[in-house]
Amino acid sequence: MVSFAQFNKGWILSSGATSGIFCNPCAILCFSPVSFLEKHSLTYIYTAFSHPVKLPGIHEFTAMGLLDNRMIDYYDSTVQKKIPKQKWMEKRLEKEYWEKGTQSRQSKQQWFKVNIDILINRMRQTSNDTHVLQWMHGCEGLEDGHGKLQFMSGVDMYNYDGDDFLAFDDERQVWVATLDAAVPTKRKWDEVTALKDYTKGYLEKECMEWMKTFLSYSKQQLRNACSPDVYLFASEAKEKANVVLTCLATGFYPKDITMNIRRDGRILTKDDGVESSGVRPNNDDTHQRRDHVEILRTDVATYTCEIIHPGSNMHVEKPWDHRLPTEENFPIAAIVAIAVILVLLVLIGIILFVLYKRGIIGKSSVSYFFLSAES
Repeated sequence: MVSFAQFNKGWILSSGATSGIFCNPCAILCFSPVSFLEKHSLTYIYTAFSHPVKLPGIHEFTAMGLLDNRMIDYYDSTVQKKIPKQKWMEKRLEKEYWEKGTQSRQSKQQWFKVNIDILINRMRQTSNDTHVLQWMHGCEGLEDGHGKLQFMSGVDMYNYDGDDFLAFDDERQVWVATLDAAVPTKRKWDEVTALKDYTKGYLEKECMEWMKTFLSYSKQQLRNACSPDVYLFASEAKEKANVVLTCLATGFYPKDITMNIRRDGRILTKDDGVESSGVRPNNDDTHQRRDHVEILRTDVATYTCEIIHPGSNMHVEKPWDHRLPTEENFPIAAIVAIAVILVLLVLIGIILFVLYKRGIIGKSSVSYFFLSAES
């Protein structure tokens, strides 16, 4: 039986911050003389705390959908609204879908709140401590060269305070207790035939149908070329007499692109100190590239960033306005730095919280799940 952490690596505790699991939808496909298969996954993760956690980006309740490691929808107890996280989700799904989704998330938020209280009372825990309950369910499938999806596996599992305790075995159609304290719950849920039938049906059919729909929508968007947004800006260099001039192109598809930094019309090369990030994926299936070169702060030459993107038939040269970092005109670099710091703070907070709950730091505490079928 796969564990919560194994199936969903990087999501010990889920929040608005994202990290990697499963496959990239734009990943290189496997080609062979006899097979053409691509693996896909659709997963939903719900995380609830017993009371608000005063950490940036961590909400009392969070729910999100992930298609091939890409967040496609999101809900938290602060906004209390299910929102799209991909452009194609916003474009293709009607208002009614999001309204029903919001109602469903709000209902689940209340379900989690009730059940965490039940767990705390039954395990004689104090309400002063923070506890977390998670539920993850989803499916994995293989897509052949003709676009047909075949069910591979499903997952429906619960996790309490960082420990796996109950999961559904789709093949045997039984609940599996990973902790002795969960055995009574397993027995009760195994007796509810309707629950087992619904869970199996959702994983093997309904989940796969939604995966097929979402994949179709995302691929249709990718058939349409997206032109890049282009920025040329300066940031501080280690050498005070210099600045780093950066050309950034982002949001383009397909990924083939030519980027040149020019000085008075001449293309600068590696010999001039140009370094490139290469083409990298964004979180919305588009791409970005960033080239930079270190120049003298006093350089008065004309610098431009040339972008050639054949897919969108775009050819543009972005001039540098010679504004320097000390003139407070480098919002892109600042925004990127702030975003990275916030993500790191969230991840550090999550890790520290899990370590605390496992007794690795702070006081030692062991928690078990004893949720009955009636709850």
